[in-house]
Amino acid sequence: MTTTLTSRLRRLAVLPAAAALFALSACSGSADADGAGDKPVVLTTFTVLADMAENVAGEHLQIESITKAGAEIHGYEPTPGDIRRASQADLILDNGMNLEAWFEQFTADLDVPRVTVSEGVEPVNIAEDAYKGLPNPHAWMSPLNAQIYVDNMAEAFAELDPENAESFRANADAYKQELQEVQDQLVTELGALPETQRALVTCEGAFSYLARDASLTERYIWAVNAEQQATPQQIAATIEFVKDNQVPAVFCESTVSDAPMQQVVEAAGTQFGGVLYVDSLSEEGGPVPTYLDLIRHDTETIITALTGAGS
Repeated sequence: MTTTLTSRLRRLAVLPAAAALFALSACSGSADADGAGDKPVVLTTFTVLADMAENVAGEHLQIESITKAGAEIHGYEPTPGDIRRASQADLILDNGMNLEAWFEQFTADLDVPRVTVSEGVEPVNIAEDAYKGLPNPHAWMSPLNAQIYVDNMAEAFAELDPENAESFRANADAYKQELQEVQDQLVTELGALPETQRALVTCEGAFSYLARDASLTERYIWAVNAEQQATPQQIAATIEFVKDNQVPAVFCESTVSDAPMQQVVEAAGTQFGGVLYVDSLSEEGGPVPTYLDLIRHDTETIITALTGAGS
């Protein structure tokens, strides 16, 4: 969502030609980028989905991500190498809900099964700006929704590899239990907050589902990533909301500058609660190398800042 529609369409126009270039040399089958390995290959659009898929697949499937750790998923520019990898995969997983604006064109000429893992999620629509009325795509930011993703993955993997269906289901159930524990912690520890202070204020509106499931009022400076962010009007409205509701702390995402939110902090007399992670995992050894690390980090950061547990 960081590129204009015109530039996005111009970029996507080259993909069919690139796909045709690789169609002659690409062969569908169970091989990694180097042609090694005999496990079915599942390709996901970004690292969060890849990590979820690895937890469900266990040792039976080879899971890969098109984008790397730290990459911005909304306006990603696929490469010819990405198309080659996709043509060799046995299954492709995408988030859907308009997250991967490039995905439909990317897969148009590929004869590879695909599954949208957000299928079954009750969408929350974007409330303002150019994307008003469209589903907010960040459904995985709810531990409850993440369990829907996991069920969809287990079903897709069982169809891909029926011999290991029971293993996929068992892995999914164990993983869902861990996700439910995060959800329970979030709801329980925020329960004591006064009603007016039960607010989650962030730079981007990427937490609609988490806020809904934790009974928090969501507020943000901008609804979705855009080329022009943080207008004076947006900042002023956020300052007014924070003041009126005596919001204890505000947050910003790791992939954008927190400078606009720091203006809110100074003008509203609140605290900066910390950095939250959304669209990508970190590299191994970083703060959020797995999805569980990401959702636990965000949950604990929000709880600590809003309840004053760290003061």
